[in-house]
Amino acid sequence: MLNDRIELRGLTMLALCGLLPEELKRRQPLSFDLDVYLDLAAASLTDDLHDTVNYGALCELVESIIKAERFDLLERCAGRVAEKILEFEQVKEVTVTVHKLRPPVPQDLATSGVRIHRPL
Repeated sequence: MLNDRIELRGLTMLALCGLLPEELKRRQPLSFDLDVYLDLAAASLTDDLHDTVNYGALCELVESIIKAERFDLLERCAGRVAEKILEFEQVKEVTVTVHKLRPPVPQDLATSGVRIHRPL
């Protein structure tokens, strides 16, 4: 595993994700944390955006997936985001964490979530 990474925390958006009737009808807030592993040596020397991955592009990618697709499971949502991030040429590995900010359970549960790690 590379030690260099881009970290994005708390990217929040409304998504269709879940199996319960209320989750099928209404978008709910999900929070994404991304650890995108790549070699940042060149960017640290050149100060050139072309030598790294633009974190704005990563945010736009997640947003485009969430707007276009519906997921039964957080696992599939995280997996789909990971698949698309690995299409960036510089990316070698990715960890995607997704939290459902209002899990539909009767208990007092702040969030539910999954974390997946995918190598290239």
